[in-house]
Amino acid sequence: MQYDVIQKVKFSEININDPFFQTLKDDYDGFEDWFRRKYNEEAYIFQENGNLAGFLFLKDENESDGNISPIFDKQRRLKIGTFKINSHGTVLGQRFLSIILRKMFNDGHNFTYVTLFEKQHGLIRLFEKFGFRQWGIKGNGELVYFRDIEVFNDEYKDFPLINIRNNPRKFLLSIFPIYHTKLFPESKLQTERNHIVEDLSFTNTVEKIYVCAIPNVMEMNEGDLIVIYRTAEEGKAAEFSSVASSICTVIEVRNINSFSNLKDFLEYSGKGSIFSENELTDFWNRKKYPYVIKMLYNVPLANRIIRKKLIEEVGLSRNQRWSCIELEDSQFNKILEIGEVHEGFIIDQT
Repeated sequence: MQYDVIQKVKFSEININDPFFQTLKDDYDGFEDWFRRKYNEEAYIFQENGNLAGFLFLKDENESDGNISPIFDKQRRLKIGTFKINSHGTVLGQRFLSIILRKMFNDGHNFTYVTLFEKQHGLIRLFEKFGFRQWGIKGNGELVYFRDIEVFNDEYKDFPLINIRNNPRKFLLSIFPIYHTKLFPESKLQTERNHIVEDLSFTNTVEKIYVCAIPNVMEMNEGDLIVIYRTAEEGKAAEFSSVASSICTVIEVRNINSFSNLKDFLEYSGKGSIFSENELTDFWNRKKYPYVIKMLYNVPLANRIIRKKLIEEVGLSRNQRWSCIELEDSQFNKILEIGEVHEGFIIDQT
């Protein structure tokens, strides 16, 4: 098995005797028997220094459950069957949660849920941040948290949905390949179902921090939408190697001078950032890249759109510099269409 990525593997490839599973064995009678019965099924895992640090099992179910109060009527749901991360893995937890929520909307679920013990404070806070609410209690005392299709008009609670209901501004933002590879790695792509890209790279965290020298990014406001545009690869024609790859939502844009000191800048920019502490310190000292964008990575485009199509089919100007440009609504919608973004990801005017 490779390290540093979230992988989808069969239960038979996972060592049930790994110390990581001890708390699950302690909390759930029969866990080992259940695990062995899942021999040919798949789960998501993350390894850190050769040891398990995260585990996720998802189940598509269509049944009632009288062991939950209030009861679950018979209905199709995405069940978060087993989910555990090491306590220090906040960024990792967000990455796993993005897999859960993207699968929910990719597969047409209207409801997903998880059961948690009250002592799991960190996981409860994580789920609540991303729109989960308490449904009730299970017979063994576990809390039942759920997420449905209700819209909160909150970037985190609505994640990974793309909210165009309130008519946000839309931008195309250029990123050099060297940084794009770190922000939106393309080397670890797998297809879950027709045309749906599932990026399991751990570096592809939910929250993104990008530092740049493009002044007009300061025009962006919370809730605005960004089409990420990876510029041409070295030695290749931009017409065919530059691509629109992803959709993000703006959380905040700040000038580096708004931070009172280096420590504050590092605390803000370092968590889940693609940049090392040394790189961020250099940015702070030189002030060469004074604009800091915090955004949520909503979805990858299942179909990457090359520059040629962006000009000929979307209507972008060949003569305009594409460092950061505002898009018309029709252009943004065309990008969603050509990029084959699942309609379940879009919060529209209706």
